[in-house]
Amino acid sequence: MDFMTAVKTCLTQKYAKFEGRASRSEYWWFFLFVVLGSIVAMFLGPLSFIFTLAIIVPMLAVGFRRLQDTGRPGWWIVITAVLSLLNTLLAPAMPDEAAIAAGEFPGTGSVLLSGVLGLIGLIVSLVFLWWLTRPSQPETNQYGPPPAPAA
Repeated sequence: MDFMTAVKTCLTQKYAKFEGRASRSEYWWFFLFVVLGSIVAMFLGPLSFIFTLAIIVPMLAVGFRRLQDTGRPGWWIVITAVLSLLNTLLAPAMPDEAAIAAGEFPGTGSVLLSGVLGLIGLIVSLVFLWWLTRPSQPETNQYGPPPAPAA
């Protein structure tokens, strides 16, 4: 599958399709599209948020299908998102200049918790990166037949 086919497939035919399987090329070409689109949208200010909202469902869907292609449950893809969200919600706030001048800093416990969650998130992300780069299971698995090669 080439770049344009992967983008077209993920944005039109399989926008929110969480069943079936996605080949490595489908996932990684679409991932490249998301990275490039995010960089462009970042320079356009508010469009970055709109792009993120528009792309989150197909990105989760193709990741879900990619994990299933390697024989793993697709819902595991949300583990990294949940860890990231937890770290964002529990991270200590940065003190402003007045607080710094007064010697007020976040508590050690909240900084430690954020660090531990960040480390766990890093390890989990590396495991997922490994899984997402693994070859497809050549035979039909519990999630369906292997993805058909694009013509």
